Amino acid sequence: MKIDLTDTTSSKINKALVKARRAIGTPAVGMVLTLVIVTDEENAYDALKAANEASREHPSRKLVVIKRVSRSPRDRTKSRLDAEVRVGVEAGTGETVVLRLYGEVINHAQSVVLPLLLPDAPTVVWWPVDAPLDPAQDPLGALAQRRVTDTYAAVQPVHELEARAASYSPGDTDLSWTRITPWRSMLAAALDQVTCDVTSVEVEGEEFNPSCELLAMWLADRLDVPVKRSLSSGPGLTGVRLESTCGPIVLDRADGTLATLSIQGQPDRAVALKRRETSELIAEELRRLDPDDTYAAALRFGVDRLGESEAQMTAPEPVESAAPTAAPARKAAAKKAPAKKAPAKKAPAKKATTK
Repeated sequence: MKIDLTDTTSSKINKALVKARRAIGTPAVGMVLTLVIVTDEENAYDALKAANEASREHPSRKLVVIKRVSRSPRDRTKSRLDAEVRVGVEAGTGETVVLRLYGEVINHAQSVVLPLLLPDAPTVVWWPVDAPLDPAQDPLGALAQRRVTDTYAAVQPVHELEARAASYSPGDTDLSWTRITPWRSMLAAALDQVTCDVTSVEVEGEEFNPSCELLAMWLADRLDVPVKRSLSSGPGLTGVRLESTCGPIVLDRADGTLATLSIQGQPDRAVALKRRETSELIAEELRRLDPDDTYAAALRFGVDRLGESEAQMTAPEPVESAAPTAAPARKAAAKKAPAKKAPAKKAPAKKATTK
């Protein structure tokens, strides 16, 4: 059932929801959370489709907030709220309200959404595109216990990760982190099978993919070893190679569907690592509403520290000249400039592996 409301209010939308539930014979509210989707008109269909599929596992009230940009200065001064109320088959499992905001009300979206939240139920806000730099300080994000972004949709994903690290608050998460859950599980299981020490790591994946950066930061933070980030043609993550004292441990996925796990001294194993749809990622995030401390630790490790580790792995070792005339020259230079002697004693490798 679908009800269109033009130039309406939150109170009228609530009444329409009650009327629609009674019309289809389900007056009781059997939803477990409110999912607020903040998007634009271009991406609203795909985001709502993914949310409807995820609602099979998490029955919810879905509020789609679409901020419509007015064309003329006169229209920007006029506030209007249009809504579509969907209940039944068209809304998946739960209810759907599509809110289109015009004019000044765009700057006060939280006042429209707040009366529509389910009472005594958690709230999750999801930005499929154009997420704020500080989701917790956003007026809509402040209403939620969980805030979901997607740096993969950003113009500069690496810079977006840096902004997420600077503004992180408990409850923040990102779908780029959710995408690597199977990789993290498989690598952790592989390391449980050996008793060796990991000495270095290489993460291979396509360029401008924040999931590759997050996996590299997670490995660098947990293993405390240098991590090298290398590029491939994709799709997505294509491989992880861990050098250990017992030989290499390699998880390779070339086609985006099936991966091969290779451990020294053991037969190769085929592992299912299919690239998942957005609906599966959202469903996974809705399973837990508590802060993700592992994501916070990996995010705060920093992309810039990955660059330091990679540079030090590839930097050549200093070689002293064997010419007999070079030694007196070095001694004379050391006496004239003692201040420059201290940096030469530093150990770059230790700097890369310390937190």
